[in-house]
Amino acid sequence: MTVLQKLIEQIILASRYILVVFYIGLAVALAVFAAQFLVKLAGLALQFPAKDDNVFLLGVLQLIDKALVAGLIVMVMLSSYDNFVAKLESEDTQRQIGWLSKLDPGSLKIKVASAIVAISSIHLLQVFLNTGTYTTEEIFWKVITHIVFIASAVFLGVLDRMTDKAAGKPAKGE
Repeated sequence: MTVLQKLIEQIILASRYILVVFYIGLAVALAVFAAQFLVKLAGLALQFPAKDDNVFLLGVLQLIDKALVAGLIVMVMLSSYDNFVAKLESEDTQRQIGWLSKLDPGSLKIKVASAIVAISSIHLLQVFLNTGTYTTEEIFWKVITHIVFIASAVFLGVLDRMTDKAAGKPAKGE
């Protein structure tokens, strides 16, 4: 191996640390999102007791939606760092985050797709609770979009299972 080739390989391997910028950015976005969550929660608390149950339910659904997105950000941030940059190997980390070692990039895609379907479901429920503010065409396209999200998640799951079978891995959960 030539000196130039070794240098190129070292540069390529070291370049994975550039990803840290993205993960720190996601951490900052998570903090901003948490502040937004608190503002929404305070607004919801000030509306209590609401005269209309749907108003309160919609507010709670928005909080659930934000919690799902926040969990998604954490999952992507931690597992991507663990998979692509460096292992998070301290004993405390493994004890606190047991799922981390089980998430490879393929599993992460499935989890992200599942979270997107859950978030889409909440948005669709919000639409159904406020049908008066949407046209029939808007509702139709929101339902179609949700169905596409579901189909994509199922397709990713099937592909992941086929890939595992082809590699001789046991199916997840077995």
